[in-house]
Amino acid sequence: MSQENKNFVLFAVIAALILFGWPVIQNRFFPAANPPVTKIEGGKTEIVEGKAAATAEAPGAIRDRRVVLAESPRVKIETPTMQGSINLKGARIDDLVLTNYKETIAKNSPPIRLLSPAGTADANFAAFGWRDDGLAPPAADTVWTASSTILAPGKPVTLSAANANGQRFQIELSVDKDYMFSVRQTVANGGRNAVPVATYGLVNRVGVSKDPASWTIHTGPMSVANGAANYAPDFKDVDKEPQKFTSTGGWLGFTDKYWLTALLPDQARTFDGQFRAGANHSYQADYTAAPQVLPPGRELTQTSRFFAGAKEVKLLDRYTDKEGATKLDYAIDWGWFRVIEKPIFYYLDWLFRMVGNFGVAIILLTFTIRALVFPIAQRQYASMAHMRAVQPKMKAIQERFKDDKQRQQQEIMALYKAEKVNPLAGCLPTLLQIPIFYALYKVLMLTIEMRHQPFVAWIKDLSAPDPLTPVNLFGLLPFTPPHFLAIGVIPIILGISMYFQFKLNPTPMDDTQKQVFALMPWVLMFVMAPFAVGLQVYWITTNIITIVQQRVLYARHPALLEATSK
Repeated sequence: MSQENKNFVLFAVIAALILFGWPVIQNRFFPAANPPVTKIEGGKTEIVEGKAAATAEAPGAIRDRRVVLAESPRVKIETPTMQGSINLKGARIDDLVLTNYKETIAKNSPPIRLLSPAGTADANFAAFGWRDDGLAPPAADTVWTASSTILAPGKPVTLSAANANGQRFQIELSVDKDYMFSVRQTVANGGRNAVPVATYGLVNRVGVSKDPASWTIHTGPMSVANGAANYAPDFKDVDKEPQKFTSTGGWLGFTDKYWLTALLPDQARTFDGQFRAGANHSYQADYTAAPQVLPPGRELTQTSRFFAGAKEVKLLDRYTDKEGATKLDYAIDWGWFRVIEKPIFYYLDWLFRMVGNFGVAIILLTFTIRALVFPIAQRQYASMAHMRAVQPKMKAIQERFKDDKQRQQQEIMALYKAEKVNPLAGCLPTLLQIPIFYALYKVLMLTIEMRHQPFVAWIKDLSAPDPLTPVNLFGLLPFTPPHFLAIGVIPIILGISMYFQFKLNPTPMDDTQKQVFALMPWVLMFVMAPFAVGLQVYWITTNIITIVQQRVLYARHPALLEATSK
């Protein structure tokens, strides 16, 4: 077998590994995109109905939520962003929906349910109380007395209870217009003896996160302790043993891709936090404050907060920067490129507010980035054009010294020096794009602001793959192709743009390399197909700008084009 044939076989093997091995690598390190919100059937766009996730076995029988909610007295929660209720039995916040976010893009879609009482599907609730270390606080089945029937911004509610020893307990709850509850826990000691007072807060949930964790995106237990964000423990770690820590300031809770339930103890006091697993696949994040001795005739108040809502970037930044919630913005797992990702998000969000379409905003972002690197890119493209112009001379050297590889390399390097060309010239623009490309990937994957954002026509969600594929004749054939074969229209356009962009690069001298470059755009088309459409729109726009830049370069310097054609 000739060397060229060996090279081609090697390339074929590598291409096959990319096509079939990439999905495995991708699922582990780079989750492709959110699940599609639409599908194409009979040539028409249909909304994908929300699928009920498998619910882990909960303590007791799973019952209808409406029945459970009616079993105990409640205080209604009413804010511009949330609706729900507080269970007076046990003083639990266990009923909450986010009114600004829906399960699907359908107009009649129900809102996102974040909290649900024990005994229902996807139970998830928060509770606050006191440790029983000689205090005899209200029990978990105590029915508290409420000062009002509704909790709303500017309208706090005080829950009251007492024990047989003369201590009176109050939990004053208030809520802002977004997703933050404030909790003031007061004990008045009307007994004869001093008592130890130590508050606690907990978030309990059944089952693991419906959003899978990956190398680039953390979901599950999370905390900020002693000034550092900790993404390390996952549900499997908690299953093995409780994860404990002590901190002054910080928070702990459970994070999904877009939603967060987090306990924020008094940021100036020390607390003990932990994650632990319970029976029947339940998990709990809880903290206890350092105990304080309360003398007779005195009262003691300890404060905390509870966040339950959407991980909106600006909102988390506001709580962190202006309201003292230590690193609450780290609930979004930006990762290593945080310093690039957040500015890109804020600029992209500003563009969206200006034009009203995130797809158009991504295109404008691409033009902005290319304008910033234009001087560098233009010099590199000019050098690449010079490389194309000297290729006939390189070919002549290869022919002349085909039996002396060392002399051949020496002559080629001398040619580079004489013609003032750099064979690596085309790499720099690409290298500059890598952190920006990855930053945009994280923005599309992580930020709720990108969730369910439409672009044009059949593209209803820029954070999901393109649902329109010719493999089933654009939905006219009654079958759904396998994931790795469902090449959408946008990925095909991406492949075409890469083909023309590759054509502008210097042609390799080796025939095998020519074949590799000829096939690479179509291999990358398959690789990119499962990714978010927004990412593909960015790449397509980048390719088009590159092609135009090269055309402009040749128009300004026709001698380069003439030399290349010769």
